[in-house]
Amino acid sequence: MKQETISDQPVIEAARFVLRPPRRGDIGLLTLYAADRRVAEGARSIPHPMPPGTVEGYVVRAQAPDRREDVWVMDGGTQGHDVLGVISLTRMDRNQAQLGYWVAPAFWNTGIASEAVRALVEANPLGNAQLFAEVFQDNPASARVLTNAGFEYIGDAEAHSLARNANVPTWTYIRKMG
Repeated sequence: MKQETISDQPVIEAARFVLRPPRRGDIGLLTLYAADRRVAEGARSIPHPMPPGTVEGYVVRAQAPDRREDVWVMDGGTQGHDVLGVISLTRMDRNQAQLGYWVAPAFWNTGIASEAVRALVEANPLGNAQLFAEVFQDNPASARVLTNAGFEYIGDAEAHSLARNANVPTWTYIRKMG
């Protein structure tokens, strides 16, 4: 019998869903959504096309006790949808973390991303002093999610997108906590 690792991450309540650690049962929907070209091209590290085993490896890494990135699934199970998207915090130096998120296309323009970011910022589960985030400049909706959650624009940069196989211009944001 194979047992799933229990994460030491907190479950965070939002109004319409919870943020919870990923589990093996999420792999099917996570693969379906992350394999969508629109989702992959909106993120830095999601390849397109999606190689077999990519999401399984992601979930295993997210459950590891020595992980650098804490990942939460946006779980709307109370409304008949288990996986709405993913939000994460990647640890950085000096008590900082980088925020990342994506939402399944079926739930775009419903406020899910804004609600998830606000819930994670309010919970501040890693006790960070500052959060950083970046969005591709061709995704102004994600920029609005950040500014509506109190993030301030600090400059332009670029980041490599696996799905696009190119460096893409980004906007960078910071949120001072506490």
